Amino acid sequence: MNYRSTRGGAPVALEDAIMAGTAPDGGLFVPVELPHFDPADMPTHVPIHELAQLILKPFFDGSQLSGELDEICADAFTFPAPLRNIETGTEKLSLLELFRGPTAAFKDFGARFLAATMSRIIRQRGNTQPATVVVATSGDTGGAVAAAFHKQPGTRVVVLFPEGRVSPRQEHQLTCWGDNIISLAVKGEFDDCQRLAKELFADEAIGAEHNLCSANSINVGRLLPQSVYYAQSSLDYMAANGEASNYIVPTGNLGNAFACAWAKQMGFPVADMILATNANRTIPDYLESGNWEPRNSVATLASAMDVGNPSNMERLRQLWGDADSLRDHLRSFSVSDAEIRDQIRVEFDRTGLVCCPHTATGFHVYRNLPAEDRQKAHWIIVATAHAAKFDEIVEPLVGETIPVPDELARILEWPSAFDTIEADISEITARL
Repeated sequence: MNYRSTRGGAPVALEDAIMAGTAPDGGLFVPVELPHFDPADMPTHVPIHELAQLILKPFFDGSQLSGELDEICADAFTFPAPLRNIETGTEKLSLLELFRGPTAAFKDFGARFLAATMSRIIRQRGNTQPATVVVATSGDTGGAVAAAFHKQPGTRVVVLFPEGRVSPRQEHQLTCWGDNIISLAVKGEFDDCQRLAKELFADEAIGAEHNLCSANSINVGRLLPQSVYYAQSSLDYMAANGEASNYIVPTGNLGNAFACAWAKQMGFPVADMILATNANRTIPDYLESGNWEPRNSVATLASAMDVGNPSNMERLRQLWGDADSLRDHLRSFSVSDAEIRDQIRVEFDRTGLVCCPHTATGFHVYRNLPAEDRQKAHWIIVATAHAAKFDEIVEPLVGETIPVPDELARILEWPSAFDTIEADISEITARL
């Protein structure tokens, strides 16, 4: 299996696509051809690492990593992605809980998989110079990447996050590591962090000097493992109930949503897709107007989704076409901060469920679908993070203290430290 840029160009091997992050022409790497799976031939209700080995095998064919795929999956998929039934009377609703990893967010799946693959590539290549992994984060990605790469031999990580635009607990997860993790608060917004990362990768001299790699969802190594939990949840529900599932995916940079699109394209029983965004309306506006108009991001309660120029739209359009074609595959709705607050209260009162602001956008979209849509099919809302990461938002709304997962509590006890920089590439290179 080879990989090519969304903008064309010569194909490259998997390990080259992972270590490069972005293609030389500025595009994003995608498989030359997606494999197709028959759900009837796939195992169900098996541990996620076993299913990952089967699904990801075609993507590793011909790679120097092919013989290590089983170990990579065993290292990366050490926690489950359970499907939880939500009692809603006559409606069929489930929650895909993706917050069972060490930093309590779905980003743990991709980050741990990327760390497992990169560390093996570095070892195989015998690199004497450390790989510098650059990650721009709007909240959750950086913490997951830092946790996954912390003290990994042959690597150092640069975390870029927008100053004052992440929750206190998110900031702690981004800045408590030390050792091979460099944490930098950027004066600006997430899109400034993402721009800086892209500028670093576009500069060949800097890339060569510091052996740069990307850990954002622009890296194909992040997306491959994320497609697995969509395959697993759709397969398991169909095996038990005989029908495909519709998905509502809270999204910002479109990585998680694109992984769902990949699973659907590969033949897994994913029916309708709805993308829930916060007040950053770039995606729903594009589907409505047909005009792609990136803009500055807006700070919201669902901070990890504060993206005004989603990078993975390039992959989505390469897969399914522009807005006219995309409308045949998915819908998208924007949710305001006021609606997020109301939904957190409503879900707690209705079901006792405590959800994070991002997951609340998914619930708001679901609760506002026509009753016929909710009752005629099974829906899965993707729970992207644990509510305890946003205690200062959620606890006043539900009137209760949210228990903190054990591993997250351990991380929060560590001291944190970071530098604050202007949104200028020279300030990053000075620290490298």
